[in-house]
Amino acid sequence: MTGASRKSQCVLPAIGLFLAAPLIAEFLLGNLPITMLGTLVVLTPMYGGGAMLIRETVRHAGLGWPSIVVLALAYGVLEEGLVTQSLFNPNYLGLNQHLLQPAYIPALGIGAWWTVFVLTLHTVWSISVSIAIVEALSPQPAGRAWLRRPGLALVAILFALACVSIARFTVSEDAGHFAASRSQLASTAALIAALIVLAFRLPRPRGARGQRRAPRYSTAGLAALFVGSAFLIIPNRWGWGAVCLYMVLDVAVILVIRVWSRGQGWGPRHILALSGGAALAYAWHAFVEVPAAGEPNRIGNAVFAAGLLIAVVAASRKLRVEVQ
Repeated sequence: MTGASRKSQCVLPAIGLFLAAPLIAEFLLGNLPITMLGTLVVLTPMYGGGAMLIRETVRHAGLGWPSIVVLALAYGVLEEGLVTQSLFNPNYLGLNQHLLQPAYIPALGIGAWWTVFVLTLHTVWSISVSIAIVEALSPQPAGRAWLRRPGLALVAILFALACVSIARFTVSEDAGHFAASRSQLASTAALIAALIVLAFRLPRPRGARGQRRAPRYSTAGLAALFVGSAFLIIPNRWGWGAVCLYMVLDVAVILVIRVWSRGQGWGPRHILALSGGAALAYAWHAFVEVPAAGEPNRIGNAVFAAGLLIAVVAASRKLRVEVQ
């Protein structure tokens, strides 16, 4: 294989993740209609840049999926706490969505429902699912880094510029020019730093140690689809009840995957099944989602759902060939 071929095998999946993250996070979810694809100019460097920085940092360090998940949570806190400040804004962008009202915590100035809900969306779907699907499609092994330092530095610059741009837009468009308090911003920054430290202190990946076999791929995929769907349809009017259900689902998923991943035979196809099932929950829910901006576009929802199915099937066939 020539040097140019090896380089393309690294650059193409990097570009794929750069584009997949915003498409999954906003368009597959149905939060933005297909008619607003122009917003990718700003959303791609933020979502795609964040996903790339997390994926490449973890792979360069030789860490595993637990570190990716923790850094994905840190990304969510960064976006919603510092960039858009939606965790603290009672009327984000003047949309009158009342995001903080369910399970409001006056001492912190946050809504427990929105905090748990949106941080889970970013942790699971925006970052983790995007990385898993693109890695499954990549010709390179999942644990190998795609970019060298110059490429990673460029991604970091684009990510920083996008965050600053979106933060400035949010302030200019927000009714009343809302700004979080210094204590809120400082505590958010401290939490992000703590999560980053935690991600690098987690143990490195090890082989399966249990005697029990890992579940079937279909079992993992259907479980992810069911739990993801349940998470998305819990109504926010349940307030603290919804928060408790979210936490139960989040903890249950972590514990179950921890047990499954220690089973004999656990591998990339299980990870693809989990991510594909979770992404399918986004895909079907988009048809009943009310976009945050623009009008619903069901043709667009179908296009993104079809694109997801094609990607998952292609990734599944690739992994099946590799096993054979």
